Amino acid sequence: MAEQPTVSVIVPTCNRLEYLRPAIESIFHQTYSDWELLIADDGSEEATRDYLRELSRLPKVKVIWMSHTGIPAAVRNAALREAGGKYVAFLDSDDLWESRKLEAQLAVMRTHNLCQWSYTAFTNVDEFGVALPTEIRRRWLPCDGEIFERMLRGEVSLRTPCVLADRRLLMEVGGFDESILSGEDFDLWYRLALRSDIAVINEPLVKIRAHRKNHSANWSSAYVGQDHTFTKLQHLVDPPRRDLLRRERARNSLRLAHRHAVLRNRASVFRALFNAAAFSWHYAEWWARALWIVLRAFVPEGAMEIYRRRSDRSA
Repeated sequence: MAEQPTVSVIVPTCNRLEYLRPAIESIFHQTYSDWELLIADDGSEEATRDYLRELSRLPKVKVIWMSHTGIPAAVRNAALREAGGKYVAFLDSDDLWESRKLEAQLAVMRTHNLCQWSYTAFTNVDEFGVALPTEIRRRWLPCDGEIFERMLRGEVSLRTPCVLADRRLLMEVGGFDESILSGEDFDLWYRLALRSDIAVINEPLVKIRAHRKNHSANWSSAYVGQDHTFTKLQHLVDPPRRDLLRRERARNSLRLAHRHAVLRNRASVFRALFNAAAFSWHYAEWWARALWIVLRAFVPEGAMEIYRRRSDRSA
C-alpha cells in the first residue's frame, strides 16, 4: 500500500477455526475502513492455514507464519513488529467486535488529545455468542484518565479486544512481556497506564467469548504472571505506589493459595504461602487469611458445606 493505514489490527491465532471466521468477519464489517489486518499464526493445523492463505490474498491482510510457541505475548509481538498504523487494535481469534468499534474509539481519541490509548465496555458471551446469565449482575465501572491505582484495586475491567493504543506508545514500553504465559495483557496495560491517561467508551462494543478452548484454562499461570508483573513494576513507581504493589502481590499469593486449597492441593498451598512469606509477613491480615486458607485445605468438604449454609442463614 502506498500509504500506511490509520489502524493496524492484530489477531493472534492457533486453530479454533470455528471462532476465527466470525472474528475476522467482524473486522471486515467495521464502519471504519482505514485499517490493515495482521494475523499471527502460532502453528495452526492445515484447515486453519488454508483459510489464512485465502485471507492473505486480500490487499489489506498479512499473515505472519510462526512455529508453535504457545506464548500469546510472543505471537502478538510478532504482529506488532510488522504494524505500520498510527494506532494498534487487538482482537483475539475467538472474540467479536461490534461494527462501530473502531469508529467510536478513533472519535474519542481525537477529542482526548492527552489519551494515547482507549478501551470500550464489553459483553461476556458463550460459545454461540449469547450473553452469559452472569451479565445481568456483573458490575461495570467506566474508568478514564489516570487509572494505574484503580487497576491495582481491581476497579478497571480491561479486556485485550477492547483496547486501541498509539503504536509508538506500545513500542516505547516494550510491547508484551514474553516471559509471562498468562496475564501478559494486564502487564502491558499497567505500563501503558504509567505513561498515559486513557479514554473510555461506556458502550459494549466487544463480545468476549467463554468456551472450553480458552487459553485462560491454565489458571495457575495467571497468578504467576501477576506476581512477575507486581515485582517488575516496583522498580518503575514512586514509594506510595510501591507499597500498593507489595500489598497486591501479597493478596495475589493468597488468591493462588486459596485456589489450591479449594482443589485440595495441600502441598501447593504450603508452597505458595512459603514463597510469599518473604514479602508478606509484615501484613497482619495476610497471616490471618493464610491461616484460614490452610484450614480450608484440611477441613472436610461436608463441614465446609455446613459452614456455608450457616453463614448464608446468618447473612
